[in-house]
Amino acid sequence: MIRSLLGLSLTALIFGACTDDHDPQPTAKTLTIENVLDAKPLVQSGTFKGTGTPPVILPGQSVSFSFSAAKNQRLTFATMYGWSNDLFFAPANPGIRLYDDNGAPITGDVSTQIKLWDNGSRVNQAPGMGVTHPGTAEATPRNIKEVTGMDDYGHAFLPASQLMNVSLAYDGSSMFTITIKNQSGGTANETPFSPGVWAISYVAGGNLLLPEPVYSEGKATTDALTPIAEAGDNAPMSTWLASQTGIFTPLSPVLVVVYNGNENPFFKSGENDRGEGLKELAQKGNADVLAAALKMKAGIKNVYVLKEPMSTVLLPKIGGNTGGKVSQPLTLTSGDRIAIATMYGFSNDWFFATSGNDIDGNASGDISGAVGLYDNGTAIDQFPGAGITQFNLAGTPLNESKAIAPVPNPNKFTTLPAINNIIKVTLQ
Repeated sequence: MIRSLLGLSLTALIFGACTDDHDPQPTAKTLTIENVLDAKPLVQSGTFKGTGTPPVILPGQSVSFSFSAAKNQRLTFATMYGWSNDLFFAPANPGIRLYDDNGAPITGDVSTQIKLWDNGSRVNQAPGMGVTHPGTAEATPRNIKEVTGMDDYGHAFLPASQLMNVSLAYDGSSMFTITIKNQSGGTANETPFSPGVWAISYVAGGNLLLPEPVYSEGKATTDALTPIAEAGDNAPMSTWLASQTGIFTPLSPVLVVVYNGNENPFFKSGENDRGEGLKELAQKGNADVLAAALKMKAGIKNVYVLKEPMSTVLLPKIGGNTGGKVSQPLTLTSGDRIAIATMYGFSNDWFFATSGNDIDGNASGDISGAVGLYDNGTAIDQFPGAGITQFNLAGTPLNESKAIAPVPNPNKFTTLPAINNIIKVTLQ
């Protein structure tokens, strides 16, 4: 009897061990993807100056600089009316229009968009070489105000467009060159222009994120603007604009695939797009095409497209808001792997994805290191967030055919944050 019981127990143990080896129990985990980018509202900013010593722009001289911009973006700048106490030139907010309603680039003379402004921090004197710098401070600082014909002290001024000529040239692929010429020579308002600053705001949801980066009409000046207006010192404003300039991008709905196998089901670096739907994800953020194709393939266990309930896309952190986040419960067994892909929203065809052997289903914790940023090779690249053919900026991508490859960092357009400072992936 005892021998029989021992035999049964041994059989049970052996059977149990075989079951553990060959029929593992499923494990419940949750996959979470977050946009953790500390986003900035300005896509580009910079400075300009003359070539002499000091580097002012004298009558008859000009200065040029280049930039990228998408439809609905505007260019703004500021430079001091040199022979004044606190006057400066700048476009009317939100800045110089760069495309017409049909998306065609605007070129030629745009001088009428430039205005002359009183910073409101110093008592004005008659313009000219006799002006005392920094002059007398206003007893009560006044708000920034446009100077139209005559200032508040009775001094006459020509329209800004008669003192400054501003012209745009389109260089192709969303690139512009602007030329600012000092044409004040021989007028009653002859003056040098100081070194200046310029900036371009991102557009998201059809709105400029920072529509008045340099000044606000009818409001008090700032500690960054006053040095330009009073002394032609562009360093404080340049520093402030630089602090507001960087990367802003949403992430598209996230494609998540659980599969058995040794190769990523989406792509292989070095090969061209397979025509199964990755192009639609990389160019337009549409994961549904690739999701449908993958459901028909062997080894694919589950396919999910994860969307933010309110905005669909995963927005970055900006203005005190937290970034977008999506989660998906998963049931995983031994040998399962997880692949993800999502578009770098403000690009032509960049996408974040796992690659190679992807994420082991046995992993846990922060697994962001498995994610890379890739160029799909199906659309001509432009400055991220400032390209006229970027789909999420109301553009139509221009086709090209190249092998899929990692996006260099820095690249020919900009320097990106580390990938784990843009997208965070955890498995718990």
